[in-house]
Amino acid sequence: MAIIRIKDIAERAGVSVGTVDRVLHNRPNVSPKALAKVNKALEEMDYKPNMYASALAYNKQYTFWCIIPKHESEAYWEEIEEGAQAACERRRDFGISIKMMYYKRFQTETFVRATNEVLRQKPDGVIVVPSTLELTRKFTDQLHEQQVPFILLDSYMPDLRPLSFFGQDSFHSGYFAARILMMMAPQEKEIMLMKQMKNGNVASKQQENRETGFRHYMHDHFPDVQIYELDLPLDGERGQYSQILEQFFKQHPLVHHCITFNSKAHIVGEFLQRSNRRNIQIMGYDMVEKNAECVRQGSISFLIAQHAYMQGYECVETLFDAIVLKREVNPVNYMPIELLTKENLDFYRRKNIG
Repeated sequence: MAIIRIKDIAERAGVSVGTVDRVLHNRPNVSPKALAKVNKALEEMDYKPNMYASALAYNKQYTFWCIIPKHESEAYWEEIEEGAQAACERRRDFGISIKMMYYKRFQTETFVRATNEVLRQKPDGVIVVPSTLELTRKFTDQLHEQQVPFILLDSYMPDLRPLSFFGQDSFHSGYFAARILMMMAPQEKEIMLMKQMKNGNVASKQQENRETGFRHYMHDHFPDVQIYELDLPLDGERGQYSQILEQFFKQHPLVHHCITFNSKAHIVGEFLQRSNRRNIQIMGYDMVEKNAECVRQGSISFLIAQHAYMQGYECVETLFDAIVLKREVNPVNYMPIELLTKENLDFYRRKNIG
């Protein structure tokens, strides 16, 4: 396809090069008659602007903010951060940068402080892991008022009208997890569900939805299986976890299969290694290194992965496409539900991004 120059458009329209330049860049001081001529020429020539070149020439700086839960190193959220930073590095010629803002999952006042600070910074775009629907709505309503595009990560809340969403279909993920678990344990009558709660709540809507999907499958296909919930303190230490788990397995000797919908399956996996219990199988979420090592050692049988790195990367790319290149973007982006075992764990790779 031949490159269409501004000079070519000007000759076709019978106007000056300067007039065409003003039309293409939406600048003032163009008469209605000249505007009509240029638009007609553009249509006849099937002109497609080079958005990359235009964005580079504009030489604007863009700051995106990512609001995520405070986390430890080697955690799921760290992968999100690394992916987002990698996307910024790829787009550095366009003046893209990202800043992180953290809040504590069970301390709603920290979410309010974080969102207020981000608003004060006048962001060009925002990626946010939601808190409660009510609190998140107060924030996103202000983003809408300021015409700041935002992406929801991890938990999908369509009523907030985000630009886009990235994450798993949590209900189907939990349903899938139950199906795989019961393929291993079709004769079992008791299963342990490990949770980490505060004031009766788990950390995210995503975990709630996974459990809902899990229980739907169990209700439909294995209604007689007893599901025991075990709550491990969020800020507990290894000795405390060991004591709770030791007591649980003594009280429930028929439990041979466990599942958790957070990224902390390694708490149970490491306990099983220390106590040399080899007759208990665990299914968990997220390819964080502590989980991966338990899979290699055989104390975790399965992990469900959701490409945290790719999520962070694609969130930034989506803001870039929408804000800088003015492209339409996909409103809902579900991550693959992938099952990892000892045999394929080390072949699991971050997406090769171009």
